[in-house]
Amino acid sequence: MPIYHKLGDFPQKRHTQFEKPDGGLYYEQLFGTEGFHGHSSLLYHVHRPTQVKEIRKSYSVEPKIAIDKNIKSLLFKGFELKPADDFLESRKAMLVNRDCIIGLAAPRKSLREYFYKNADSDEMLFIHKGSGKLRTMMGNIDFEYGDYLIIPRGMIYQIDFDTEDNRLFYVESHAPFYTPKRYKNASGQLLEHSPFCERDFKLPSEIETHDEKGEFVIKIKKEGMMHELVYATHPFDVIGWDGYNFPYGFSIHNFEPITGRVHQPPPVHQTFETSTFVVCSFCPRLYDYHPKAIPAPYNHSNIDSDEVLYYVDGDFMSRNNIEQGHITLHPKGIPHGPAPGAMERSIGKTVTEELAVMVDTFRPLMVTEEAMGLDDGQYYKSWVE
Repeated sequence: MPIYHKLGDFPQKRHTQFEKPDGGLYYEQLFGTEGFHGHSSLLYHVHRPTQVKEIRKSYSVEPKIAIDKNIKSLLFKGFELKPADDFLESRKAMLVNRDCIIGLAAPRKSLREYFYKNADSDEMLFIHKGSGKLRTMMGNIDFEYGDYLIIPRGMIYQIDFDTEDNRLFYVESHAPFYTPKRYKNASGQLLEHSPFCERDFKLPSEIETHDEKGEFVIKIKKEGMMHELVYATHPFDVIGWDGYNFPYGFSIHNFEPITGRVHQPPPVHQTFETSTFVVCSFCPRLYDYHPKAIPAPYNHSNIDSDEVLYYVDGDFMSRNNIEQGHITLHPKGIPHGPAPGAMERSIGKTVTEELAVMVDTFRPLMVTEEAMGLDDGQYYKSWVE
C-alpha cells in the first residue's frame, strides 16, 4: 500500500548505528516484497531476528482436491462449517489454484499459544462475525464486523477475539495485494474519484516491544507445509520501524459505491487487486436511475475468470434463496446471470442493502473436499425455469 507509516523509535539515517540506551546496538531488518523492488519497511529489533533454536516438526497442510477441472456452478453453505478452537485448525480451504487459496474459518479461541507466519502468501482476512485485535511484530490493529485485514507475507502475528462466535472469509495470495491502479495517480495517491481514500485505512498502532529470551513457538507455512520452529527471543521485539510494507485494515462499510443511470459493471466495486485476481465489495447503494433501468445485472459470460461471491448481509437482489455465509462459484466457460424472477422484481426498486465480497480469479479454481462437504448439490440448476 503506497502510504508511508512509522511507529516507535528508529535512527534518522537508515543502515547506520542505532544504539540501545544501556549499550549495544539494535538490529536492523529489511522487511520487503518482490525482491528489493516492491514495498518495504525497515524494522529495528532488540535481539537478532534470526535465532532459531529448534525445528520441532513439519507436516503437510495442502488442501485435498475433490474437483480439479470444474465446469459446474456451485453453492457452499459457509455457516455450516464447524467451529474449531485453534485459529489455524479452523481455517479450511474451499477453492484453490496456483495463485491463491480461498477459504473460511470459524475460530473460537484467540491465538496465544504460538505465533504464526505465512511465508508463501499475503493474507486477506474478512471479518464477517466477531471483533478483536490483530497483534503483529509491527503493531496492533483493532478489528470488527466488516473489516478487511491485509497481512503481508512474512508477517509474524497473533490474533485476539473478543468472543467465541467468529466467522472469517480469507484469501491467501502468492502475489501482493494492492489498491487498484486506476484509482491512483502516478505517485500512488488515491484520486478524488476513488471509492475510498487513505484516511479510511486502519494503520498499525500500539507497538509491542518484548525484551524476552526463552522458547517461542512460531508456526511457519511454506510450500504447503507447516513448520514448527522455536525461536530464542520473543518475536515482538521491534522497537520501531518505518516504510511502506505493513499490515493494515479497511472497513467494507467505508467503501463508497459508484452508481449510474444504468447498471454499472463489476469493476466499479473493485477494492483490491493482485496480478492474478481482483477483490470487489458489493455495498448498500442507490440503484440505477434511468427511467427504463433494470437494476439486476445483465447475463454475462465467464470466459476469462472464475467468479466467487461471499454473501455477508442483506438481500442479494440477483439471486434466490441466498443466506449469510453462502459462497457461490461461477466457473469460467459458461454464462451466468440473475436467477429467474430477479430481473423482473428489481425493476422499480431504488436501493439495495446487499453486502458481499467477490473474488475473480484469472485462472480456474479447483474445489476442495472441505468445500464439497458444504455443497448444496442443486445450485447449478437454479437458472432452469
